Amino acid sequence: MDMITVHGIGWIGDEEYGTVSKGVKESYKDKPFPKRNIFDFPFKNFGRLDRTTRMTCSAIALALKDAGREYAPGVKQDMGIVSTNKSGCIETDINYFKDYLDGGRILGRGNLFIYTLPSSASGEAAIYFGLQGPVLYVTERERPLAVALRTASEIIGNNEAGTMLAGMAEAGFAVYFLLAGETSRGEHALCSLDHAMNIVKKKLTLREMTGKFSDQEKGSAV
Repeated sequence: MDMITVHGIGWIGDEEYGTVSKGVKESYKDKPFPKRNIFDFPFKNFGRLDRTTRMTCSAIALALKDAGREYAPGVKQDMGIVSTNKSGCIETDINYFKDYLDGGRILGRGNLFIYTLPSSASGEAAIYFGLQGPVLYVTERERPLAVALRTASEIIGNNEAGTMLAGMAEAGFAVYFLLAGETSRGEHALCSLDHAMNIVKKKLTLREMTGKFSDQEKGSAV
């Protein structure tokens, strides 16, 4: 089995977004959500997505861009997604129940209901990016991102998909990794999976973690 490597990392917070390999870091503080700068083609119904799904899809788009992977309408890819976080979809669950109460305990809005599953964000991303590989949600109390990366690597190792995206969306910040076999398309790898796991297992915030990867990439380029 080829050694699994990281080929791209994309991240987004409430005020800025970026990539690691390409060194992108852009602010959108006090500006509209920068979907035109993040996505390669229009994202139908983007406005109805809940916050976690918006962050998830955006971080995935940035990870693909960081790895030099293209995507287009109607084009299918042998790629899957493993998503995680610590809170599941509790924010949307609460919003849906409040909406249900406001509606007289008769009906809640359907555009909220469809995001009351923790796998909904990955499903929306798979549809938009044309991904045909496994789409999973996993979690673990202490190191959920490490579990997501390990699960994605096992899927590649079992030949269930040629490439996998693995990441986490939590509290206004999302980060996604693109994983592939070492020889995949002859692409330059950002780092080994083992090296990435050593970083994500540390007690860092997602913002601090992406900073570690960015500092490493800057150092390797000197």
